[in-house]
Amino acid sequence: MAAPAFADPADGSHRVLAGVGSDTTQDVVNGLSEVIGSPKTIASYNATGSATIQTRDSGCVIDRPDGSSAGIDALRASLANNDGCLDFARSSRGTADTSTSKLTWIPFAKDAVTIAVRSNSALNNNLDLSTAQLNQIFSCQLTSLNGVTLTPLLPQKNSGTRTFFLDKIGVTEAQVGSCVREMQEHNGVELTGAGDIAPYSVAQYLAQTGGVVTDRHGVTVLGKVNGVAPTSKGALNTAFPYSRDVYNVVPTAKLTDATVAATFVGASSKVCTNSGTIQDYGFGAIANCGDTSLKGER
Repeated sequence: MAAPAFADPADGSHRVLAGVGSDTTQDVVNGLSEVIGSPKTIASYNATGSATIQTRDSGCVIDRPDGSSAGIDALRASLANNDGCLDFARSSRGTADTSTSKLTWIPFAKDAVTIAVRSNSALNNNLDLSTAQLNQIFSCQLTSLNGVTLTPLLPQKNSGTRTFFLDKIGVTEAQVGSCVREMQEHNGVELTGAGDIAPYSVAQYLAQTGGVVTDRHGVTVLGKVNGVAPTSKGALNTAFPYSRDVYNVVPTAKLTDATVAATFVGASSKVCTNSGTIQDYGFGAIANCGDTSLKGER
């Protein structure tokens, strides 16, 4: 089992590669940051915490980005300003804009997203929802299940998990119903009512319930989608219908930078060769770890 995930690097500890973004992958990247490099190379700043972070010894005080899209946009802003404040963004989604090839999405692990409900809710009765049902729930057309009035919850709009999940169930942002409330993703403690139902990272759930990271699952349990269970023998089921690669996003122009390349690029990179750490945090290994073919603007 991995050591507990670390939060932001200690004040004054400004490492070579600074990254921000995804809540989903913050813990596994924090874990990788503790085993890569001597001295340590990666500074990974959590999605939540203080309002601002400082990523360099001088200057580089920025608003803390919460979520994949916020992290990617912060990296884009750093590039536009040529300030050197950020080197990569954590992302649990792929490209949303391919109008340029300024950024490269480098996959490093497999995750999946399923549905979570409270264990003491009537919803937790062989919970198995189809994509069609989930579409109706999050567009507020299906409002009750098992005699319980539903309260759908989604992560905030900068969340890569939100983007991925809505895409998988065929709901656009414009179609998200007025009954849907927002929550901090993968925080089961926020499911307080019997009708609460939310998308949840399977890797995060496994890491939380396995004691690898801070346990914020509360009393939530995971459900099936389209008849498929999200886990198999206590590990991520990589055949789950809502599975996804997760990424570290770097400026394409920096792919040849020696430190960036050694850390992220290719199957022999330091991230990819630490597959044991990646799997300790609930994620699955992938054959395309370190690939640099996926490019975009954001």
